[in-house]
Amino acid sequence: MTDAPAAPSSTPSADIPAIELRGLRKAFGDNEVLKGIDLSVAPKKVICIIGASGSGKSTLLRCVNRLEEPSGGQVLIDGIDITHPDCDLDLVRQRIGMVFQQFNLFPHLSALDNVTLAQRKVLRRSDEQADEVARAVLDRVGLAEKADAYPSQLSGGQQQRVAIARALAMNPEMMLFDEATSALDPELVGDVLDVMRTLASEGMTMLVVTHEMGFARRVADHVVFMDQGVICEQGPPDQVLGTPQTPRLQQFLEKVLEH
Repeated sequence: MTDAPAAPSSTPSADIPAIELRGLRKAFGDNEVLKGIDLSVAPKKVICIIGASGSGKSTLLRCVNRLEEPSGGQVLIDGIDITHPDCDLDLVRQRIGMVFQQFNLFPHLSALDNVTLAQRKVLRRSDEQADEVARAVLDRVGLAEKADAYPSQLSGGQQQRVAIARALAMNPEMMLFDEATSALDPELVGDVLDVMRTLASEGMTMLVVTHEMGFARRVADHVVFMDQGVICEQGPPDQVLGTPQTPRLQQFLEKVLEH
């Protein structure tokens, strides 16, 4: 038995990975979806994960904050093993913002109320403080004028930007994006990607599952190609996307670039 993890530090060391996966495995019954993933994400870096449907990308992301329970291996956040039974998972999760493919907004709440809810319930912020933070992050994603609008009154792209604002309102140190643009009409994708690019330029640590190859090429510090539950290739965007080394990645990129 290893020692219990230390309490989270408010100022993690720059040489400790923000996210580190060691031999991460995940199986659903007899179906092994992740087959021993090793991956390190340095602070303030953007890692894009690409690959075909069913390659394990979203499962990997959901294991990072234990929305899916790993079957084996370790997940470390700022050096803290969050798979350890004595880890205060709720405390560590406050460091991690997550944006899903579906927006998951409460339809009966305004944009402002969607953004204030978790602040009040989880962080125990006062109504006034939560409101101030919510208006600031809505402005940050270009939706200051939509604070009183309900989800049904917003486009898909605007709803996704509210979802990003909701995550940012919790002051996360890192953000996980799971195909954040795949449910959007093509003309609405750009505004969401612009917000993500801005976050990257501001130094937000980001782990991004995406099929947007242009975003990966321009914004990522590191691109990871997954296939059948393993990492097949990884490296700088120009290398992975420009000179793929394996036939499987070559085939994948040819199909993606056809569309």
